[in-house]
Amino acid sequence: MCEDNHGGLGRRALFVTGAAAALTLGSVSFASAADGNQGDRDQESRTVRGTLPPGSPDFVYVPVEVPAGVREIKVAYTYDRPSVPAGTTGNALDIGIFDDRGTELGGRGFRGWSGGARTEFFIRADEATPGYIPGPVREGTWHIALGPYTVAPQGLSYEITITLTYGEPGEAARPVYPPDRARGRGRAWYRGDCHLHSWYSDGRRTPAEIGALARAAGLDFINSSEHNTHAAHAHWSDVAGDDLLVMLGEEVTTRNGHVVALGTDPGTFVDWRYRARDNRFGRFARQIRRAGGLVVPAHPHATCVGCNWKFGFGEADAVEVWNGPYTPDDEVALADWDSMLVASVRDGRDWIPAMGSSDAHRDPDPVGRPQTVVLADDLTRRAIQEGIRAGRSYVAESAKVELSFRASGARGEHAGIGERLRVDRDTPVTVRLEVTGAPRCTVRFVTDQGVLHTSAPLPVSGSGVVEWRTTPSYAAYVRAEVRHEAAAGPVPGVLAAFTNPIFLGRQ
Repeated sequence: MCEDNHGGLGRRALFVTGAAAALTLGSVSFASAADGNQGDRDQESRTVRGTLPPGSPDFVYVPVEVPAGVREIKVAYTYDRPSVPAGTTGNALDIGIFDDRGTELGGRGFRGWSGGARTEFFIRADEATPGYIPGPVREGTWHIALGPYTVAPQGLSYEITITLTYGEPGEAARPVYPPDRARGRGRAWYRGDCHLHSWYSDGRRTPAEIGALARAAGLDFINSSEHNTHAAHAHWSDVAGDDLLVMLGEEVTTRNGHVVALGTDPGTFVDWRYRARDNRFGRFARQIRRAGGLVVPAHPHATCVGCNWKFGFGEADAVEVWNGPYTPDDEVALADWDSMLVASVRDGRDWIPAMGSSDAHRDPDPVGRPQTVVLADDLTRRAIQEGIRAGRSYVAESAKVELSFRASGARGEHAGIGERLRVDRDTPVTVRLEVTGAPRCTVRFVTDQGVLHTSAPLPVSGSGVVEWRTTPSYAAYVRAEVRHEAAAGPVPGVLAAFTNPIFLGRQ
């Protein structure tokens, strides 16, 4: 085993790659198999060490010169985790790899990312660690990508060991992807969870386990959304079935927020190596749509480092307002989304529909809590996406909660969720919500003027009908919230369900 020492960053040049700032260190070299310098060994290893100071660039690349004749590349790494005072960030170092095709932003060189979920990984032609892409280990310059997510005041010292195994490559398997459709019920309400993590990123469940939990939760569709990798795409075909549509995507996890690429073409990789100030997000939002997907900012007000959404909503097809168990940051996201609805009717602009997903990673995270319930023409990728994009959906805490929400005019005109009731501004309008599965919950009708009607608690059976009358001149839209009993005072209870709006008036 040979050793090298990268030292600190002070002696290295900083390169701006057209995205987030990045640093490229000195190369790690191996003997060529062709010249026989590796002797009779089947493997060779190199270990490199270095220290990253606070304020390090977002990405640090370690070039590895890979000779011909390599069957497998394996990388293992460790880094120190010193004690820090309360309120001070400690060390967190992510890792991934790019192959001989390079590290260009949005290029073809990406071969995998595990963030901080794994301490080692391997790649060979026939197999790879979850989160990484199988394929040949070609001769050329590969790059280990380090992502210093947070760095303690003491700095972040790391050690990386690269091991090459020589020999004939295994036979690469052709990927098999899940179908774009399942056996639907025609035009109907379909339930889904579009933000889930398996062991192909930082989750702990297999795709098969997630599929079983999705079926148990009463779901009709799910979306694969691993952090910064499409490695799971080829591992969902056995999970999909006539009763479960599996769409493919990615959670694009940048340093300035996360976005779910929902229902992209199989094998689509979306790069994440940029910040809001780099003005690159629009390029990758367009890539998501070219690949047949939807752009859905995730948990926009989450409090974890790098989770708060800072790219704006100009590229969003929908927004994830409710993420996992209902918490104060979801309440903030709901209020922020409602403000965007107000702005859209005030300015005559398009509106952004809301969604909810579980973001489940591991036990005991429940799959399908919450879930988005979509009115779609069939159980296909395109139909579900069209329903989401049109806002023909509501969000419920579980399959037990069912809503029917409509607005009607005096002459029989009617509209449902995501639609517009086209009547004159002074026409009386009746808003009607039918609820099941929400015992003792309270219904609120929310408009561009705020909460204008609150019902008495529903009976213990959880079923009830709530009606309210208004006019388009008084309410430009109406949406419904179903809330559990409040814990204290004027603070509203947590959501059991909420709808996208029905718009009132001729526009």
